[in-house]
Amino acid sequence: MGAWKEFSKGIIAENPVLKMLLGLCPVLAVTTTAINGLGMGAATMFVLLGSNIVISLLSRFIPSNVRIPCYIVVIATFVTIVDLLIKAFSPELNAALGIFIPLIVVNCIILGRAEAFASKNGLLYSVLDALGMGLGFTLALLILSSVREILGNGTIFGISVMGDIPPILAFVFPPGAFITLGVMVAIVVALENRKKAEK
Repeated sequence: MGAWKEFSKGIIAENPVLKMLLGLCPVLAVTTTAINGLGMGAATMFVLLGSNIVISLLSRFIPSNVRIPCYIVVIATFVTIVDLLIKAFSPELNAALGIFIPLIVVNCIILGRAEAFASKNGLLYSVLDALGMGLGFTLALLILSSVREILGNGTIFGISVMGDIPPILAFVFPPGAFITLGVMVAIVVALENRKKAEK
């Protein structure tokens, strides 16, 4: 598989949120504003990249019967780093994301990529996989959170964009997250079906 294909698969074809529906708890919980979605996506990408690199380099030295605990220790190390960095440099974002940053440790996207990909592939492809999956995750969160913030608050990144149009408060609450995600998934499926029909 070519390097570009390895990188790009996580953006649409194997998008963790829109195609595989993984890690939906933080996706639905923290995407009330665009900055929250971007922050959570960036934190997850950092952990995914760091853990894929380390696991790819160490996989042949880790006995198979303890590989999952070892992967979790590696992932927890990068989660601790990103958690401390967010606390130090963005207390507001830390308050908004709350418990969902430490919960990246058990995010099935991270552990899944470690087990299914990084442990079986070389460093270059593991880095490309992490970047592609992380970018796909971040884009999905950014789109979801932007739609919710625009419709629910009338703002984007805190800047008013709706003028006199009243916000639809349901989009700030969990039903708005489910509705928006459902529409996004439906659009991706419809586009894929159209592409298949054209072939």
